[in-house]
Amino acid sequence: MNNRSKLIFLTQGGLIAALYTVATLALAPFSFGPIQFRASEALTVMPIFTFSAVPGLTVGCIIANAVGVATGANIAGWLDVLLGSLATLMAAICTRMLRDVKVMGIPLLALLPPVIFNALIVGAELSLFIPEGDPYWFCLLTVGAGELGVVLLLGIPLIIALRNSKLFTEGTGRLK
Repeated sequence: MNNRSKLIFLTQGGLIAALYTVATLALAPFSFGPIQFRASEALTVMPIFTFSAVPGLTVGCIIANAVGVATGANIAGWLDVLLGSLATLMAAICTRMLRDVKVMGIPLLALLPPVIFNALIVGAELSLFIPEGDPYWFCLLTVGAGELGVVLLLGIPLIIALRNSKLFTEGTGRLK
């Protein structure tokens, strides 16, 4: 990887991390808790376009969750910084791996990992580690539904907008 490629990789990852952090914290406290709407999760489609989104999303999630804990908005506490970010990392890797599997020209299967990992991991975290937490099935369904809603309502339009902008050579992470 030459210096220009490294710079592009770091810049893309940093911008994605910053966008994720700002979008999460801008909607706090709705970004945290058993019933959450985290608009920043629309960015989970970015690994379809560039590998730099994998560390970018993970770092953005770590920062957003940590600031959420520090401000009291993140009721799951410091465990969410670890487990929530781990869910984001695993989802981003799987999204990247599924980027070429398309249905009607859209990588629909690549949209599922964020929904599945967040529902399972964050749902468990919220139900098990919050005093007087809701049952696991409730947290799994509410986190999963919120994630699915964001990915479908905001993520698919983002995929279309990025594809139409021709900013990326889709799947390669290279700027055109």
